Amino acid sequence: MAEEKKAVAEEKVDWSAYFERIKPVCPWSTAAWKKGQIQITKWSGEVYDLGNNQAIVYIVPDTNRRKLKKLCRKLDTNIKYEWLWSEPTHGDYASPVPILIQQDRRKLFDLRFDTGYYKELIG
Repeated sequence: MAEEKKAVAEEKVDWSAYFERIKPVCPWSTAAWKKGQIQITKWSGEVYDLGNNQAIVYIVPDTNRRKLKKLCRKLDTNIKYEWLWSEPTHGDYASPVPILIQQDRRKLFDLRFDTGYYKELIG
């Protein structure tokens, strides 16, 4: 069933183009996608373990920005995972469909630190 959801989700969007386009704000996404370390699936209300993935992108159909942000805030209380959201009207790096992105909080912090993301914050 999860494989079927994954196949349906992947064929509707050019994910390679999306990850290439968001490189300025997420430089590691294209490499992770090419290595098969980003899973795409339809949101069912169930949160999956990342396993060997760098991220899981959940497509959230039939939603609006307000509901997506609210759901993301609710999920982003877990110390293990960081949750992000995007949808087609969300700026220059908007996703082609409404999505939630689940990533390992510690790995994401380390990636951001190593690329200088926090430099302005910590001086």
